[in-house]
Parts: sequence; C-alpha cells; structure tokens
Amino acid sequence: MSLKSIQSAILAANLDNEQLSLLTQFCINCKTDNSKRSISAGDSVWVVQKTKRTPAIVQKVNIKKAIVQMNGQRYNVPLSMLAAQ
Repeated sequence: MSLKSIQSAILAANLDNEQLSLLTQFCINCKTDNSKRSISAGDSVWVVQKTKRTPAIVQKVNIKKAIVQMNGQRYNVPLSMLAAQ
C-alpha cells in the first residue's frame, strides 16, 4: 500500500478527533518499534527535531528511549526522534 492510498483512506474515513489521536499514537508507536529494531549501541544516528537534525552516537538503548552522545554531552532521547544515518 502506498503513502498516497493511506492518506486518501484516512481522509475518506471521516475520523473524529479522538480517532485521529489514536491513529497518531499508533504511528508514534510504529516509529519507536522501527527504531528499536534498527538501532543498537554504537550506531551513528540523527536526532530529529522540528527544525533541525543533529548527529549523535547511541550509547545505550532502553525500552522507549536511548542514551546518545551528542555535542559532547549525553542525552536521554525518545526512540521516535532517532533516525539511522
């Protein structure tokens, strides 16, 4: 299924705000699961924020967050904000 067809199906479904919130949470959980499967300690990643992305190195992967080395400091970052380089 392509992204266009998924977008069309969501628009055609006429979902209310509660259902859209559940769909949003589902998408965030999918991003977290994908990151958890593809990222491990020692990997180089991008920390993706709204307006920028910063390179980092994963130190440890926890259940929902990862500890990353970025700009000379360690940060606890949600897995949904990480993207592999």
